[in-house]
Amino acid sequence: MNRAHQNSLFLDPRISRREMLRRASNGFGALALTALFGSAASSALGVQADAAKRPMAPKPSHFRPRAKSVIFLFMEGAVSQVDSFDYKPMLEKYHGQDPRKAIGKLEKTQFESIGTVLKSPWKFKQHGQSGLWISDLFPRVAERADDLCVIRSMTSLFPEHTSANYFLHSGSGLQGRPSMGAWVTYGLGSLNRDLPGYVVLNGGQIPSGGLDTWGSGFLPAAYQGSLLHAKGTPLANVVPSEKNTKVQEAKRRLVGRLNQQSLEDSGKVDALESAIANYELAARMQVAIPDLMDLTGESETTKQLYGLDVAYEHTRTYARECIIARRLVERGVRFVELTIPMVDGYQRWDAHGGLVKNHGDNARAIDQPIAALLIDLKQRGLLDETLVVWAGEFGRTPFAQGSDGRDHNEFGFSVWMAGGGVRGGMAYGETDEWGYKSTVDKLEMHDLHATILHLMGMDHEKLTYRFGGRDFRLTDVSGHVVRDVLA
Repeated sequence: MNRAHQNSLFLDPRISRREMLRRASNGFGALALTALFGSAASSALGVQADAAKRPMAPKPSHFRPRAKSVIFLFMEGAVSQVDSFDYKPMLEKYHGQDPRKAIGKLEKTQFESIGTVLKSPWKFKQHGQSGLWISDLFPRVAERADDLCVIRSMTSLFPEHTSANYFLHSGSGLQGRPSMGAWVTYGLGSLNRDLPGYVVLNGGQIPSGGLDTWGSGFLPAAYQGSLLHAKGTPLANVVPSEKNTKVQEAKRRLVGRLNQQSLEDSGKVDALESAIANYELAARMQVAIPDLMDLTGESETTKQLYGLDVAYEHTRTYARECIIARRLVERGVRFVELTIPMVDGYQRWDAHGGLVKNHGDNARAIDQPIAALLIDLKQRGLLDETLVVWAGEFGRTPFAQGSDGRDHNEFGFSVWMAGGGVRGGMAYGETDEWGYKSTVDKLEMHDLHATILHLMGMDHEKLTYRFGGRDFRLTDVSGHVVRDVLA
């Protein structure tokens, strides 16, 4: 070994103790830094391992959230904005006239059966201290006008139900992208380990686009929506067939050991880990779900408030959905979506004909339960921390399809939010004088998603997931928080 190498290893006996410490000083720092990095890396691995075992474990938000949970009231089929929350007197003035002459250039519609300008069959009035214009299609919801933040300038990129449903839910018109409920639970986890973090309460019909409307896409499978039926048996096998609890517990322990062995043999496989986590959750749900769905403990006053005692079957169905939704957020579930009941003779709000009966019957099903939900949440001190979102996939035309219907309209429509950090008693944005196209403060779906995430304490630009070589997010590469609607 030459003298230079001996010096580098501090083997030269002529080097003093002071000189050795001087030469080694950077090395000591490096050792300390390595220890720090090693501790941090070990901690990060521990967090990742825990996330794999408990994907729904609560996670910190990017900043202080205004809302802990979302209740999404999905109005599939598209409610007409000019018959509900967007009052347009010009439709009365020009009722029955050719829209090409009255309105001017018309965009291509889904079915190209263009009739005359069609005034609303419902009367509009101003409600609450805020004076919001709401039609008597929704008389009970109108009584809650001062809780509502009505957005009248929403737009979509798609005029067809399936793609528009995907766009509303996932920010993409393509099938297979993660829905916003999946993104919320991916970002925040859940506050209840015995229930899914993302629950869909089905009132009788699956929307256009099928179950993928609530899918997790490329996110881990644990974040997909779990479908519970509001009527009848909520979920297959939720009631244990094994009556002997000791035998059932022994079986669970055996299955747990077999699952652990499968994981050790296969290594890290998301589908398998998610399936095992879901099976373990399912076992806990056999206790939690029956308790959740049992409304016998609700007071008669509460049941009557929601409409469980009314003669109209579909009101009772939606009333049950709304009560269960409140019970879910009370239990810490992050994202709850409600579908509309299967109203006799009509699929959804899709009023291509028979506007009065279609919208009238659907509104009768949901109006009282939704108003009751807002009242009940407020009385329980939950509205401030629960964001209620009411939206369909697009709007409808201000002129008739045929004689008594309205075609699809993606150029301007209304949605509303309440609670959870939004300003109540206000309208944001405007459509033109016909209620046809957004003209003031036009919003796109990514803006709505960015605002929902913001209220949940998440920066939509930071909530990403790497897939296929790039980072994806709910808002794609656009979207901004609509700060004017924040309380």
